Amino acid sequence: MKHLLKDRSFRLAILLTFIFLGTGIAFLFLGLASYGWVLFILLPIVLGVSIGAMPNRKYTLLGALLATVIFLVGMYIPGLSGLLCIVMTLPIIVPLIFLGYVLAHLARRYRKIRETNKVPLLLLPLVPFLVASPVEHFLTKNQEVVIEVKTEQLFEYTPEAVYEAIKSVDTLDAEKPFLMLFDLPVPTQCVLEKEEVGGLRICYFDGGALSNADFGGGTITERITALEKGKVLKMDVIDYNLIGRKWLGFKEAIYYFDPAGDQGCTLTRIITYTSVLAPRFYWEPLEKLGIRQEHDYVFNNLRNDLVKKYGRK
Repeated sequence: MKHLLKDRSFRLAILLTFIFLGTGIAFLFLGLASYGWVLFILLPIVLGVSIGAMPNRKYTLLGALLATVIFLVGMYIPGLSGLLCIVMTLPIIVPLIFLGYVLAHLARRYRKIRETNKVPLLLLPLVPFLVASPVEHFLTKNQEVVIEVKTEQLFEYTPEAVYEAIKSVDTLDAEKPFLMLFDLPVPTQCVLEKEEVGGLRICYFDGGALSNADFGGGTITERITALEKGKVLKMDVIDYNLIGRKWLGFKEAIYYFDPAGDQGCTLTRIITYTSVLAPRFYWEPLEKLGIRQEHDYVFNNLRNDLVKKYGRK
């Protein structure tokens, strides 16, 4: 361990990782970066290239990966990022750091670059990020993708009974899906202020089981745009405040209550949301997974409430 800590390349790898990642976060706060390809793809690759240019490669990669974990976890403590976001970010960042490291190794092998421990030279790979990040932010500013997530579940109760149980919920308490064991917001209550078109429905959230108590939770406020008891409840999201999730937006929430058999109901819940995260092939499945787990939690609670009120069928 002492030999490792005394190794100059190991210490430099930690320093460079904090500089590169710190620059990325600073650009976000300064409005010079987007949650996109440059931040999540280019930045870890050029970091890998930088550490790959150093000698004693046995310890440089270890130092960079250790510093990456420390940096991201450090963002969780003051509430700059949620634990779930950190867990989702690591699988894309860590392999790309390794990819950049391999590219630098190949470049050295074919004498395209020389190994060095000089910090000014090791910071040169950061230049592409410094240039590309503002360009990407300018080109993609205010560009959002709109995604729809639909979940269906069969309940052995009439559509009218299901509607009455879901329109306003005093307390949500059901078995939590696994993402809520991190810091996926947990709905706790939904209050319907007026049961009419134009009425407001406010849903309250707590943070997940391992969330930062000072920064988790929030509210979503919906305005009813269509209402037929036992048939449809359609709402526009007019305000939301889920702390730590500025890259997500919510547009619409719809419940359809369709008869199923003699005394059953197929409940369809549709959420329309927006996202600025890229690359989409990575983030969209994770976003949909999180929303579907929110749906599952609400449906599990709904089933419990129906059983308490009407008995098991």
